[in-house]
Amino acid sequence: MATVKPFDIPKKLVWEAYLRVKKNAGAAGVDSESIENFERDLKGNLYRLWNRMSSGSYFPPPVLQVGIPKRDGGERKLGIPTVSDRIAQAVVKLYLEPFVEPSFHEDSYGYRPGKSAHEAVARARERCWRYNWVLDLDVQAFFDTLDHDLVIRAMRRYTHCRWILLYIERWLKAPIQVEDGSLVRRTSGTPQGGVVSPLIANAFLHLAFDSWMHGNHPDVPFERYADDILVHCRTQSEAERLRRVIAARLAQCRLAVHPQKTKVVYCKDSNRPGGHTHESFDFLGFSFRPRRVRNRDGRYFVSFSPAVSRTAAKAMRQTMRRHWKIPRRTDKDLTDLARMFSPTIRGWILYYGAFRRSELTKVFGPLDWALSTWAMRKYKRFKGHRIRASKWLQRVAERDPQLFAHWAILRPAAAGR
Repeated sequence: MATVKPFDIPKKLVWEAYLRVKKNAGAAGVDSESIENFERDLKGNLYRLWNRMSSGSYFPPPVLQVGIPKRDGGERKLGIPTVSDRIAQAVVKLYLEPFVEPSFHEDSYGYRPGKSAHEAVARARERCWRYNWVLDLDVQAFFDTLDHDLVIRAMRRYTHCRWILLYIERWLKAPIQVEDGSLVRRTSGTPQGGVVSPLIANAFLHLAFDSWMHGNHPDVPFERYADDILVHCRTQSEAERLRRVIAARLAQCRLAVHPQKTKVVYCKDSNRPGGHTHESFDFLGFSFRPRRVRNRDGRYFVSFSPAVSRTAAKAMRQTMRRHWKIPRRTDKDLTDLARMFSPTIRGWILYYGAFRRSELTKVFGPLDWALSTWAMRKYKRFKGHRIRASKWLQRVAERDPQLFAHWAILRPAAAGR
C-alpha cells in the first residue's frame, strides 16, 4: 500500500527546478558535488530529494561561504548551497513566486521576472530630471542582518502552505561552513547566493519598505533593486525628513540605515542653480552626476545623468590587468585572445554601455595598450617599437573590426563598416 506523504509536492516541480539549476550552473557546495556528478544518478537523486521534501524530512546541509571582491574594494560573502539544495530551493521558488509576484510594487526591480537593472536606472534618470533631490539609501548589511522571526512572519502574509514555511525556516537556520571547514551557527540573515534568498528579500522589503511607502508617502516615487534604494524628493527638507522617518521605519523591522553611505543628493543641472555637498550617487554600477552634453541643435548644457561608475570602471580595468595578464600570453595568437576575452568584454559593454556608452573608452583604452605590449613581446619585429605595434593593431582592427568586442567602442567608424 502506498504511503501518503504529508506534503503534496509534484514530481514535475522537482524536475523543473533541476532544469533551472542546471541552466544557471554554479559552483559545488560543501559536498564538492558538481552538477555533472549529480547527474550520474539523476533519477535516483531527484527521487530522493522529492521523497524527503514530501515527507518533511529534508534538512538543508551547511552553506559553503566564499568571498568575492566588491566593486568598492571590499569583499562580499556569498553562500553556496549544494546542488541538491539549490534544486530544493528552486522547488520552493517555483511554487511560491507566482503567488507573491503580483503583489510586488511596480518600482521594485531586483531579481524579478520581466524587470531589469537597466529599467531601474532608466526610471531613476527620468525622475532625477523631474525631482531636484534624491535620498540615496543604504541598508546596512541587509542580507546578513535579516531577522529570522520577522522573515517568517512576513512570509505568512503571502502563504499558509506548511512545507513552504517549514523549508524557508530551515534554510534561514542552516549553518555556514567557513574557509577553515568549521561550522558557524546562523541566528540572522539569509545567504547571498541561495536560489530562494532574493525572493525572501523582496518579499520582506515589500512589506518593510515598498508597501509602507505606498501607504504613508504615496506621492514620493522611488526605485528599489533588492536592498539598493533611491527616493526622489522635491526639496532638501523633504529628503532630510524622509531620511529620518525611513530610518525609523526600518529600525522597526530590525534593519539599520548606514549612517555614512546614506546621503541626500542634489540633482544639479543647467536649470538648477547653486550647489550642495553631495551632487552625485552610484546606483547599480552607474554614477549619476552633472554631465556636459549636447542637444540636437549642437548646444551644450549640463544634464544630471548616469554613466558607468568610477568604481565599476576600476574593477573592469583591474580584471583585465591582474587576471587576464594579456602581455604575458605570448603562447596565444590574437584570435585566441579575442576568443578568450571578447565574451566578457561584450557583457560589460551590453551592461555599462546602456547609458553614455562613450564613457567606456576610458575603460578599454588600456586594453589596446596591453594588446600592443603583447605584440611587442610576441613578434621580434615589434620589440621595443610601441608605435609600430600600435599601428599594426590598428590595421588589424580596420581589417577585422569585430574581432575584439571593445573595438566597437574605441573605433566606432571602423566597426560600423
